[in-house]
Amino acid sequence: MTNHSKQQLYSKLQTMLKELPWYVEEFINHKKRKLSAASLLNYAHDYKIFFDWLVAEDFYSGELKDLPLELLESLTVQEAERFLTFLQYQLNNKEVTINRKLSALKSLFNYLQNIAETRDLQPYLKRNVMAKIEFNDIKESMETTANKMEGKILIGDEYERFRQFIAYDYGELFKDNKKLVNFHLLNRERDTAIVSLILGSGLRLSEVVNLDLGDIDHSKFTARVIRKGNKEQYVYFSKQAMDDLNEYLQIRSERYHVEKSNKALFIAAVMGPKGTSKRLTARAIEKLIEKYAKAFGKPSLSVHKLRHSFATRYHNEINDVPKLRRQLGHSSIQTTMIYTHINNDDLKNAVDKMDMPKDDL
Repeated sequence: MTNHSKQQLYSKLQTMLKELPWYVEEFINHKKRKLSAASLLNYAHDYKIFFDWLVAEDFYSGELKDLPLELLESLTVQEAERFLTFLQYQLNNKEVTINRKLSALKSLFNYLQNIAETRDLQPYLKRNVMAKIEFNDIKESMETTANKMEGKILIGDEYERFRQFIAYDYGELFKDNKKLVNFHLLNRERDTAIVSLILGSGLRLSEVVNLDLGDIDHSKFTARVIRKGNKEQYVYFSKQAMDDLNEYLQIRSERYHVEKSNKALFIAAVMGPKGTSKRLTARAIEKLIEKYAKAFGKPSLSVHKLRHSFATRYHNEINDVPKLRRQLGHSSIQTTMIYTHINNDDLKNAVDKMDMPKDDL
């Protein structure tokens, strides 16, 4: 992530913290060394929802920023569970989203009870209601997960067909619409490179958005990314992705009128005669994938489903969970069942192997 992007996130965070109680800002400052600006901002959003609910339910009638610690200490289990019910039925949050917000609250309450202390060495909270609240059980069988995924990801020859569709066939499909054809001709190398990179590496949307020119190692086929938790990692991508990136880079500067100071890898099309080149946003990438997916006949395909497509193909062809776990940047053991150390050379060979014809496997 660029310094400018970090500054924007921190600016939003500081604005939000002004509306929240002082002990929330203290907790956020405690977490700054360990969490990214985006994660901290998500925490603040979750706390705002919780404190707004406390006010709406008449637990407190003053200014939100003055909400006292004593109120948090006096909440009952039943009242805390009412908040989770509110998330489910009023905000229509899914179980996994509720678990994330509950996790954020558990972290805050744990800090207030077990880490923070007053000048006379007493904890801010002596009673922690959130420690008594259990997460939703969202476990499901692998078969159920696979059934849900079926039809929503690329499988078999769809992998290459979708890439070819973006590079060429989309323009042919809409050849009678001059505006669509011209826009496709303008951006097809860039769009193909984006999709090819995700399909050849499994990168997250945020990781693709924040890539700079210097993050790409053309000889090792790696991309330098900042993963969750502010962890730097060099992620391997396929030869096909490198070929598509090179095609895009040949036209990047001239076609998008990129200033030398702009080091963003993926650039948005300049709007208007006086427009300046800017980094392509996450929403813009989501929209272009949605556009191509709908025209391709798989409207449920999304950026995250492309990541799933990579993971599914990798597992089918390589069948090495530890390597896959590192490639995707999972931190949880349960996510990909990692149990061994990963060798970088083996990982690169595994990614390269995905480009080989079946006869060569």
